[in-house]
Amino acid sequence: MSERDFGPLFVTEEGILQSISARAPLPQILNEICSALDLQIGNMVSIISLLEEDDASRITTAATNAAHFGLYVFHWEDVVAGNGDRIGFLEMYGTASRSPTDGELLLIERAKCLAAAAIKLHCETYDHAKCELCGNPPSGRPQPEPPVSVP
Repeated sequence: MSERDFGPLFVTEEGILQSISARAPLPQILNEICSALDLQIGNMVSIISLLEEDDASRITTAATNAAHFGLYVFHWEDVVAGNGDRIGFLEMYGTASRSPTDGELLLIERAKCLAAAAIKLHCETYDHAKCELCGNPPSGRPQPEPPVSVP
């Protein structure tokens, strides 16, 4: 495959990397990654999520729900940090029952690397134990004051 075959992910990858380095909100970054992946492969719905305690049950439920909408499991894979720790999960559902091609697996790997970088930076930037995105309620974290209007 040529670089042209990987167009949309390559085109948006620079913007995604800029979003990561600018510490854009994690959901926004993960959505950008999924959108680029879905656009490149076509007829896909991708979801990148952080790990949860009951991942097996959640994934089974997600697959069952996807089937109700006529979607098939296309690909599931862990998002792994550089040290080998599982930090997230990539789920992909398609409109046809098939497996990814070798070229699509390369795109999926690039997307997972971007997701791992975004999640890792998010966890380093925010206190994981108090992070709402990580499924933990904020405790004692000061809330920003509403702006005061000046007459």
